[in-house]
Amino acid sequence: MHAPSFREKYLVRFWSPTPAVAVAGVLSAYYFGVTGTFWAVTGEFTRWGGHLMQLAGAHPERWGYFRAIGLQGLPWDRVDGWVVLGMFAGALAAALWANNVKLRAPRHGVRWVQGFLGGFVAGFGARLAMGCNLAAFFTGIPQFSLHAWMFTVATAAGSWAGVRVALHPVFRAPVRVEKVTAAAQVRAPAAGRRFWLGALLFAAFAGVALVVATRQLKLGLAGLFGLAFGLLIERAQICFTAAFRDLWITGRTLMAKAILAGMAASAVGTFSYVLLGVAPKIFWAGPNALVGGFLFGLGIVVAGGCETGWMYRAVEGQVHFWVVGVGNIAGATVLAWLWDRVAPALALAYPKVNLLQALGPVGGLAITYAGLLTSFLLLVWWERRFLTRAGGERARSTSPAAATGVLG
Repeated sequence: MHAPSFREKYLVRFWSPTPAVAVAGVLSAYYFGVTGTFWAVTGEFTRWGGHLMQLAGAHPERWGYFRAIGLQGLPWDRVDGWVVLGMFAGALAAALWANNVKLRAPRHGVRWVQGFLGGFVAGFGARLAMGCNLAAFFTGIPQFSLHAWMFTVATAAGSWAGVRVALHPVFRAPVRVEKVTAAAQVRAPAAGRRFWLGALLFAAFAGVALVVATRQLKLGLAGLFGLAFGLLIERAQICFTAAFRDLWITGRTLMAKAILAGMAASAVGTFSYVLLGVAPKIFWAGPNALVGGFLFGLGIVVAGGCETGWMYRAVEGQVHFWVVGVGNIAGATVLAWLWDRVAPALALAYPKVNLLQALGPVGGLAITYAGLLTSFLLLVWWERRFLTRAGGERARSTSPAAATGVLG
């Protein structure tokens, strides 16, 4: 295959989500084995909020939340920090390769408000549940933590409520169709420069991560994993919000099925590392998981993107998602401030349930895959039901009686 064909096929065109999410699932299992922690982002974003509070003269390091997750050092001193920085670099490099970077600001003020409020609620909910669509869902379920299943069910319910809110007339900004002229399109030389700029960024970050790995192995490898994760989420447009939102609006389940495939690929790898002695990340199976999951599902639909979604869209130049990110960090930081007040009632009084310990290794693995299979069958059932009902409604709306308004 010639270089231009390779570039067009693999670096410019979007990738199919199912194999991309499956690869992300496998990589997340290796990431867990190598670093001893799971692929997560909101904990690090919360620390960024804590650092801003420190710059303002506060002492968030005294808060119970930061005593639990740690606030030592700076982002480049932490595994989570390197994976987040790597994700931004990987997503930006991928967007540059495909000439998919362009500043696009919301035309209506309601979008700014919607982005901040949605991001705030999602960030608050994610940290209340001790994880977002990654740590309490995509990488949380393969950790065999019961709280992740509770979070997932509540997120589905919250996304249903979020669709109702997002479809309210208050949030329906008028759409203006504009004609795209040839002059407005990016010229080929500019696209070529962006491609090489993306390649330079990718190589530079990978080089720095490799140098860091020679001194601090986990930090450097976390950066390389982050680079790969960022590449995957941007090129395959992996959107957890769409996975939930599309269920209620269009009945489409493609992304949801892809995510299930990714978790199935991740679970067996994570299971292997747990058997080798790596401790899984288990959190409280209390009301915090349910309340946090519901708020998270509500927030991501109102905002239009979850944590990973706003990250790659932000580097593509979509200014709306810069606002979502700011709201996300603000919401997570407020939750950290309130943690000592709400945690005793909502989280700390409840057990951390490890399914591998509660049911035994085989039982925990079996119930996890049974849950994933059940989820897949429910998606198939829902999609058929939704499309059948939608087809029936279209048929009724186009029937002669409906068209003439004459009842039989």
